[in-house]
Amino acid sequence: MRKYEELAIEIVKQVGGKENIISLGHCVTRLRFNLKDESLANDDVLKNMDGVVTVMKAGGQYQVVIGNHVPDVYKLVNEVAGISADSAPAENNKKMSFQDKFFDIVSGIMMPSIAILSASGIIKGLNTLLVIFGAYAMDSSYYVLVNAIGDGMFFFFPVILGYNTANKLKANPFLGMVIGAILCHPSINGVDLTFFGHTMNVTYTTSVLPVILIVALAAPLERFFNKIVPDVVKTFIVPMLVLLIVVPIGFTLIGPAANMIGTVIGQAINAIIVFSPVLAGIVVGGLWQVFVLFGVHMVILIPSLMNLLSGKPDLFMALITGVSFAQTAVVFAIWMKTKNRKLKNIAFPAWISGVFGVTEPAIYGVTLPRIKMFIISCIGGAVYSAIIGFFGTQMFTMAGMGIFALPGMMDPVKNSASGVIEAGIAIVAAMVVSFVLAYAMFKDDKVDEVNAVKTNEKIEVKKDMLVAPIKGDVIPLSEVSDSAFSQGIIGNGIAINPKEGKVFSPCDGTVLTVFPTKHAIGLISDNGSEILIHIGMDTVKLEGEHFVTHVEEGQKIKKGQLLVEFDIDAIKGKGYSLETPVIVTNTADFLDIIPMETKQTTVGDELLTLLT
Repeated sequence: MRKYEELAIEIVKQVGGKENIISLGHCVTRLRFNLKDESLANDDVLKNMDGVVTVMKAGGQYQVVIGNHVPDVYKLVNEVAGISADSAPAENNKKMSFQDKFFDIVSGIMMPSIAILSASGIIKGLNTLLVIFGAYAMDSSYYVLVNAIGDGMFFFFPVILGYNTANKLKANPFLGMVIGAILCHPSINGVDLTFFGHTMNVTYTTSVLPVILIVALAAPLERFFNKIVPDVVKTFIVPMLVLLIVVPIGFTLIGPAANMIGTVIGQAINAIIVFSPVLAGIVVGGLWQVFVLFGVHMVILIPSLMNLLSGKPDLFMALITGVSFAQTAVVFAIWMKTKNRKLKNIAFPAWISGVFGVTEPAIYGVTLPRIKMFIISCIGGAVYSAIIGFFGTQMFTMAGMGIFALPGMMDPVKNSASGVIEAGIAIVAAMVVSFVLAYAMFKDDKVDEVNAVKTNEKIEVKKDMLVAPIKGDVIPLSEVSDSAFSQGIIGNGIAINPKEGKVFSPCDGTVLTVFPTKHAIGLISDNGSEILIHIGMDTVKLEGEHFVTHVEEGQKIKKGQLLVEFDIDAIKGKGYSLETPVIVTNTADFLDIIPMETKQTTVGDELLTLLT
């Protein structure tokens, strides 16, 4: 594990230091930070670090995608940052939207237990498999013991969720755990109890929503009592008062309502799928990796998880279980076909981890940078889910990911493995389609032509010229304050400190991108150079204020045509630097990019020479 120590140190440094970290969690492949100020994190440096796949921002979290070894890195990052893995998150004063806050809370509650929950599901599936193959009978002591090993976490899941919820909401986690334990107590589950003349019979073992909502009520109540109860008796009086208030309310009102909500949501989702299972499969399977991309897939899975935990077969979970194999097949095709040694080295572990359901390394490291390949993997995912929808295959228990998910499709009541066979057919079909399309359509990036040119062959060098789009003082790109530009991560070029609030086209070409915030514009010249003009540093935060655009995406433009106007005084008055990089983003397509040696420039002066 210590081999990741330098990586952990550098990650803490690049997210803005330990002082910038509010809390830290992890899932199967990602470190999930809550940061005080995300602008202090150096996205581009992190993305280009060895050991980091990419960086994502979703659900109010700053997510550093690591890969399969994330648990080891997580422990070391905790050590470096001085974070206790069991401590409650620090106070979060960062403003978050309701959606981001919801995603953050849900992932904080569910993620810590997902790995062990998956392991338990695999054990339950293997137990059914052993019965099918005659290793032992369902009434044997072996089956009973192995079933208890697999079913223990499911049965007492409210205890674990109670701990996680309290920890996330900055309450006493042991109070949350006790609330979960009370809900699982056998004397109050599945029996008739009468309160104020009303008889009720409820079961909370294996449930999800009731304990979360009850602990959500307990957390502010605990904080209230901590303020008014004397310190000398606070440690035992506060939890006593909280339990005596919230458990009766939770058991009789919140719990039944939560169970009803969970049942209605689960039934609604399954009803939609049953209405048109093939169409539902195409949509869900085609989009599932996009949900994974943005890190919101866990929230979408909660209704299905509730179904499985309560012992109800689930259609939706079956639809998405084998989608990862389409991604795996695409990466395998790329690994076989590419002649790029670096890409081979990335693709090999990526498709291996994909077999086990971990696709982030494949997505971020291989297919997403080659968007056509990512789209093919989505097509393959749609094929898988459409076939599952056609068969009506169900998931019977929460299992692992990838190949370890298959035991969850065995019917433990009928001792039937037909679901596994159907899933196997769907996986093979999805992999064949994905592999064939990817192998046929994949082409390596620009080949190193130097080795293909005979040593005695004359190489013709062509020049292209970009003129200054702005009047102002010229600054070497290496002196720009933003390291993403100064280190040449985005591409080579030059920067200008404007003296006039107008940006003109440096070439004849086409407008590729006009950013919604109007602070940057992307062009492609008629000679193929891709140009980014980024007006100022961090001016994206102005959200378009003080900028006026005069062109739109796809518009043909001429050299010297006015593109953007901006208010220099107003932007400077709000404390923003107006250093404006002019970058050739497809730098790798050129032999060299040579800036003119001048300290000042006016619009139309020669600025960058591009050699091809």
